[in-house]
Amino acid sequence: MNSHSIRETAAVALSLLDLTNLKDDCTEAQIEALCTRAQTPYGNSAAICIWPRFVAQARNILGTGHAVRIATVVNFPAGEMEVADVAAETREAIADGADEIDLVIPYRKFISGNEKAVTDMVRAVRAECVGPVLLKVIIETGELKEAALIRRASELAIEAGADFIKTSTGKVAVNATLEAADIMIRAIRESGRKVGFKPAGGIGSVADAGLYLSLAETIMAPDWAMPSTFRFGASGLLDDILAVLSGALPASAAASGY
Repeated sequence: MNSHSIRETAAVALSLLDLTNLKDDCTEAQIEALCTRAQTPYGNSAAICIWPRFVAQARNILGTGHAVRIATVVNFPAGEMEVADVAAETREAIADGADEIDLVIPYRKFISGNEKAVTDMVRAVRAECVGPVLLKVIIETGELKEAALIRRASELAIEAGADFIKTSTGKVAVNATLEAADIMIRAIRESGRKVGFKPAGGIGSVADAGLYLSLAETIMAPDWAMPSTFRFGASGLLDDILAVLSGALPASAAASGY
């Protein structure tokens, strides 16, 4: 996104941010703080992304119809629950007020050659995500490793009804990478469907975010990235965004390596 200033990139990244707290020891007080932090003087993040057990609390804080959407995770992080249990988890989360479901595919089964496990899981959860509820499918690219597997998992998720495909849980050694993003965005383009992309895990600076946005722009189209087609899953990115937008971080520092 060389044509855009670092401040413009920060503003765009804020509008695309799924502000995340999926720490194992997350507390109700931290969820309350997250809901507040998602609403900044420069605009709101697209969503918060939290554990299912906190969805009802977040909905109570934000109310109905709030600009900040509530995303939650299912079959997370290991991807090893039974389909019926994940469908039930999804149903409960939506009843509690979730707007978006981030589903981990059974990636270990997929690596061992079981494509049907992926299709069955995504279809079952897709069936629960009725109306405006978005389904984001996490393929865990850092565990798949091979380009061909990342490509195939992306295709399977798209064919089974994903609204977004997402790189990672943020809970494994390797999370979002530009290499995986390239493969996934190309799979979206070649599918011809309106499917979004969400890199997650390890994106901590506006400079990092700019690289992903530039890649999406190159593969898809200028200004393709918007909240309905692109999200960042991150917990630390907001600090850097706010530092840039407030002027606390000099543009030259923010742009280093950009």
